[in-house]
Amino acid sequence: MILALVERKGTTHGASRDLANTEELSSFAEVSMNYAERLMHTLRWVGIAGVILGGTSARGHQSEIANPAAREALVLCRAADGVPLSDRAKILASGLERAEKAVQEAPQDAGAHFAVFCNLGKRLQIEQHALWLLAGLNELNRARRELDVALELAPEYPEALAAKGEMLAELPRFLGGDAQEGERLLRRAVGLAPDDPQSRVMLASLLRATGEPEEARMHAAVALHILERTGPSTEVDNVRTLMARLE
Repeated sequence: MILALVERKGTTHGASRDLANTEELSSFAEVSMNYAERLMHTLRWVGIAGVILGGTSARGHQSEIANPAAREALVLCRAADGVPLSDRAKILASGLERAEKAVQEAPQDAGAHFAVFCNLGKRLQIEQHALWLLAGLNELNRARRELDVALELAPEYPEALAAKGEMLAELPRFLGGDAQEGERLLRRAVGLAPDDPQSRVMLASLLRATGEPEEARMHAAVALHILERTGPSTEVDNVRTLMARLE
């Protein structure tokens, strides 16, 4: 192709310019694809954090959330796990609507902001492949803002700490990721709520990825012990799978 252009123009200048343009387009396409892959991976983890930690809030901390709309939003966030995928978006839309209402009614309620994150996170998990890059980034930024506000209002909110830690551990650096800070926040969440198995599972997974299998096994074992008494069978199976990978 380049040789044909040279022959037609009778000069190497046009060919060099075309080659440079081709290389720039190729480089742009490669960067865009890498960006898309990393963003979709991050959105998946935001969704997973919403699934896990939203479930924790709905099960264990509803009574601590004063705003009725926020409590309802967390109930819906949890309920979405048990319905067919085709019905999930409608439930999450209702949950997000109630959470947003709770924020309007009580903007100083950390639980209300976390309820927005929970429903939004699960919606991101469902819609990740349908989102354009800009839309995905906007949704990601919105989820982060809700977590940040929740933590500003309640700095020792274990579920919000764990969710923020998980996000920072999974985000690439150019989107604000910080694995060390993510680990610190997850450790803080476990320290504040040592009987919460989900935060321990998140920390164990991160420690496995960073090459600390012994400590990862310890946290996974504690989580498994708790879940065998109180958790759904699917969560028990997930932790057993994690422990098998740590052998």
